[in-house]
This record gives sequence, structure tokens and C-alpha cells, in this order.
Amino acid sequence: MFGIHPVRVCLRRNPGSVVGLSVLASRGDPRMRELLALAAAHGIAVREVAARELDAMSGGGNHQGVVAAVREAAGPGSGSADWPALVRLVEAHREQGVPSLLLVLDGVQDPHNLGACLRSAAAAGAHAVVVPRRRAAGMTGTVRKVASGAAEIVPLVEVTNLVRALAELARRGVTVVGADARASLPVYDVDLRPPVALVLGGEGRGVRRLTAEACDWLVAIPMPGAMESLNVSVAAGVCLFEAVRQRLQDAALA
Repeated sequence: MFGIHPVRVCLRRNPGSVVGLSVLASRGDPRMRELLALAAAHGIAVREVAARELDAMSGGGNHQGVVAAVREAAGPGSGSADWPALVRLVEAHREQGVPSLLLVLDGVQDPHNLGACLRSAAAAGAHAVVVPRRRAAGMTGTVRKVASGAAEIVPLVEVTNLVRALAELARRGVTVVGADARASLPVYDVDLRPPVALVLGGEGRGVRRLTAEACDWLVAIPMPGAMESLNVSVAAGVCLFEAVRQRLQDAALA
């Protein structure tokens, strides 16, 4: 993991996952001092290194003078979770009367898009982002950097079979809504207040046929302008915040 903000969020929310910090020896500004203080408070080892070593550790990413070695652990707040944990969460929500809000990405391969989707999901209060394990972006340093701390808030759940996962969610009372530019039903006309999984397709090809067949509804985002499509992270934000709008309006009328 690299970058000031992602590392800071991780140190605050999940310090037990941080094995150590490598920091730029010449950087001593207030934001870096805050990181060092957080590391010291949790007994995390810090070493000062040259910029070229940080460049190598971050794969050439914009590390801003800090790289954290992180041990991956399943569970909310760790940046990853397993499928059984998500199923237990959805079942607990159903018992408690909490409407689950899930974002499902069908083959998003660009780590920048995945990071941006995680950030939108965190801002909307989504409970998880679900992705296929194969032929899709997974959690990387770039994803964490673009997510700007959201990867430590919203668990990323990788599944072997996305269609089967959607069917399991549907059996547990989750409405599956897929976004498809060819659909005639606007996203604003679907009730997103109950438990819902919003399904967005990968770059270029959109939602795959079998995935679309697993959806209860296929919806489109009305676009009266000249463009015919949106970046997947933008489309995810529109759909997520339509669910938020409906739920807030419902709560205000209760």
C-alpha cells in the first residue's frame, strides 16, 4: 500500500494489518509526522529509505514518500472479505431489517476504475463490492491509492462464479439490478430501497449475457446529452446514490 491518505486511513482503522512503514528520509512535513506518530502509537516499525527504493516498492506509483507493508486479512476494514462472511452479513441484515447495499462489478479490469468504484461505494455506505476472481482487477497498491482510504472501509469480495453468487443473493431476498445501456427502464423507476445488488459491467463490453440473465431488473441511466456511455465508476456512483436518495427520502417520510 502506498500514498499518504490510504496509509493514514489504514493506520487509523486497521493498524494490526500494517507490518511496517518505509518512508522518504527527506520528507518531514506535518502529514508525514502524523503517520510516524500513528505508527509509533501502534508499535509499527519505520525505516527511512531513498526515493528510488520507494519507487521500486510501489511499482512506479505515486507513493508520496510512504509505502506500507500490509498483511492481507479477511473481514470488514481489512480491504478483503470472503464470500461466507458476506452471506452471513446479508442474512444478519435481513433479520435486523437492514437493507443491504452491494455493488457487483462484472469484469472491471482497470485498477483505477476499481479504486474509483470502491471510493463511490464507501461514500454511499455500501456494505461490500463483489468481483469475480478471474479476468478482473483485484486489490493492489494502485487500487488502494485510487480508492483513497475506501479500500479500508468497504470489503472487496472475490467470488469464483459471479452468476452463482448473484443467485445466492437473490435466494436471500436481495434484488439484483443490472445496468445496461440498452435497457428501456430508467434506474430512477426501480425501487432500490429493499436489499439490492447493483451490477455494473466491465470496460467496453458491459454486463455479460449470463450475468444479465441473473438480474431481476435491467436498467439504464438516461443520458440526454451527446455521450452514449459513462465510465463504469461514474455509472456506479449514479446507481449507488440513486439508492441512497430513495432510502433517505423513505426515511424522511417515515
